[in-house]
Amino acid sequence: MDAITPVISATGLFTPPDSISNEELVASYNAYAERYNADHAAAIAVGDLAELTFSSVEFIEKASGVKARHVMSKAALLDPEIMTPRWPERANEDISVMAEMGFKAAQDALAKAGRSAADVDAVLCAASNMQRPYPAMAIEIQSALGIEGFAFDMNVACSSATFGIQTAADFIRSGNARSVLVVSPEICTGHNNMRNRDSHFIFGDVATAVLVEAVDMAPRPHWEIVGTRLKTVYSNNIRNNFGFLNCATPETIGAPDKLFVQEGRKVFKEVVPMVSAMIADHAAALGLDPAGLRRLWLHQANQGMNRLISQRVLGHEASEDESPTVLDTYGNTSSAGSIIAFDRYSEDLVAGDVGVICSFGAGYSAGTVFVRKVA
Repeated sequence: MDAITPVISATGLFTPPDSISNEELVASYNAYAERYNADHAAAIAVGDLAELTFSSVEFIEKASGVKARHVMSKAALLDPEIMTPRWPERANEDISVMAEMGFKAAQDALAKAGRSAADVDAVLCAASNMQRPYPAMAIEIQSALGIEGFAFDMNVACSSATFGIQTAADFIRSGNARSVLVVSPEICTGHNNMRNRDSHFIFGDVATAVLVEAVDMAPRPHWEIVGTRLKTVYSNNIRNNFGFLNCATPETIGAPDKLFVQEGRKVFKEVVPMVSAMIADHAAALGLDPAGLRRLWLHQANQGMNRLISQRVLGHEASEDESPTVLDTYGNTSSAGSIIAFDRYSEDLVAGDVGVICSFGAGYSAGTVFVRKVA
C-alpha cells in the first residue's frame, strides 16, 4: 500500500492576555535581591553567603533578546514575596488550567482548517511539563473538544512539539489516524526560578496546536510535510529534578534544582553545532539545498543561538524575513516557540516555498520538520 502523505492543515495559538515587560521584571527581582541582601547582611559580610547582584533591562536583552513575556499569573510573579504563579485550585470536575489553554489553541487550529471534533482521530499533548501525571492532559483536552479516538501525553522538553508532529505524521503514514491534533500548553513560569538572576527573565506562558492530516482530506492552502527527523543526546546541562520521587528525600524538596537549571554557555557551545548540522544533513537527505530554504522557524530560546544556527545553515546572516523572531515578545515558551513563529510568519509564503520548523533543548533533544507550501 502506498504511504499516505501527511500535511499540516492549520496551527492554533492561545496567548495569555497579561504581559510582563523587562522593566517590570527587573523592578520585582531587584526588590527581592535588595531585601535578601539586607536580611542576610551579616552572613554576606563574613563570606558565608554571596550577595545577590541586581538585574537590569540591558543585561536581559543582551543575554537573551527577550523584551517581554506573556504570563498566566502576572501579579504573583511580580510580588517579591511570591514570585511564582498563583490561582485557586480547580475542582476535579472543572477543566484544568493547562487543558483549558490547550483547548483554546486547538479550537483556533480547528477553526482555521474548517474542522469539527468529528474529523479528528487523536490528540497528543506534547509539552515540557504536565500539570499532573494522570489522567493524561491530552485525554482531558480530547474530552473538552468532544473528540473520539485516543490521546496521550509526551514530554521531550523544548522539542516536544516537533517530536509530536513526527509522531502524528507517522500515525497518518501508517493509516492509524487521518487527523491528529498536537497540542503544546506551556506554563513555563511554573518551573522557572524567578529568584535566579541568570534565568528569571527567560520564560513565558502560551499554548499552540498543530493539526496534522492526510493530504486527501486537507484544506487548501496547507503545508506538505516533506520530512521529519528526531535526535537525542544525553546531557545534564539543562535539567529539572522535580518529580514524584522527591518525597523519598524530603530534605531536598524545594532546592533550586527542583526548578529549571542550566549551564547556559555549555548549552550554547554544544547545541548550536549539533542543530546546525542536523538541519543541513536532513535537508541534503531530502535533496534540498539548505542555503535555498525560504524560512527557518527556529526554537525561540536565545537570540544569539538562532542567529548563529541560521547563519551556518543559510551561509549568510539571516534576515528577520528568513528567520523570524517571536522571542522578544513571548520569551522562551519551550516546545511552543517554533510553532508560534510558524503560526505568525507563514501565511506570506507562496506555493512551492520550503522551510523548516526546528526545535531543540533539554535532553539534549532536537527535531526538524521540513514543510512545503501547497496553495
